Amino acid sequence: MINITFAPIQLMLKKAWFQQSTIILIKFDKPWRNFKWEQKSTLKKQLEEFTPSDPSVTDIKILVVGEVGTGKSSFINSVNNVFQNRITSAALVSSSAGRSFTKRLKGYHIRSGKITLPIVFRDIMGLEREVLEGSQPEDIINAVFGHMKDGYKFDESKPLTHEDEHYTSDPSLSDQASCLVYVIDANKVCMADEKIRDKLKIIRQRISDKGIPQVLVMTKVDEACPLVKKDLRKIYHSKKIKEKMEKCRDMVGVPLNNIFPVKNYHDEIDTDDDVDVLILKALDQIVHLANDRLMEDI
Repeated sequence: MINITFAPIQLMLKKAWFQQSTIILIKFDKPWRNFKWEQKSTLKKQLEEFTPSDPSVTDIKILVVGEVGTGKSSFINSVNNVFQNRITSAALVSSSAGRSFTKRLKGYHIRSGKITLPIVFRDIMGLEREVLEGSQPEDIINAVFGHMKDGYKFDESKPLTHEDEHYTSDPSLSDQASCLVYVIDANKVCMADEKIRDKLKIIRQRISDKGIPQVLVMTKVDEACPLVKKDLRKIYHSKKIKEKMEKCRDMVGVPLNNIFPVKNYHDEIDTDDDVDVLILKALDQIVHLANDRLMEDI
């Protein structure tokens, strides 16, 4: 007599049921944010043709801030990758998330082929937990308002003063940042240190008083959600990603419509349309808000 056992089949069915149930728990049936995945060419063309609304401003400055290891410099490189159609590394990135790798304020122009776009990202030393470690809130505020010249070497023990040669006492509109971009790691939203939160709160309060628009870019979404890791186009189906964006909103105070989840380029050797279009949409909103700010000063 032949003994037939159904245990392996039952185990497989049980595993498949569990996987399907897990997917149902972590995703919405429909995307909670409408997103056109085929808009890459349109967005890219619009940004390539962008000119600042104020003729006295040659390019808009965008200051990028965030905790050490969140992907600030990688985001700048990823934006450049989109327009260069290849992997670039203008903004140097550390291979570890220890102390801040960025030591000086530096501006990075975005280029599309041989054309230089009127968009400059300014990279600043990363925020760290301790009071006298990483960039100081006062330094970030000075950089936003245009008081800090490119090349300034950050001193963790004290912020920039008006006596320093890198201090601009009467900055022009071109010197100022027209938008501040917070970069936050999706994996660390729930673990953000209270001291980091306090620093972000000081920065937000000071620049909000001057009407500086703010955008939040949430990075490493593929690491934060298995659904998104498998298929980036499920990013707005993911309950986990939406929850993390809402926590970012509560932590920093940026409204949800100014929060953009993205995947930075990290270990890839070629660009990808789905990665590109998420980055382009974030940049499109950043540039429009920055330009709106310039129009207010005309």
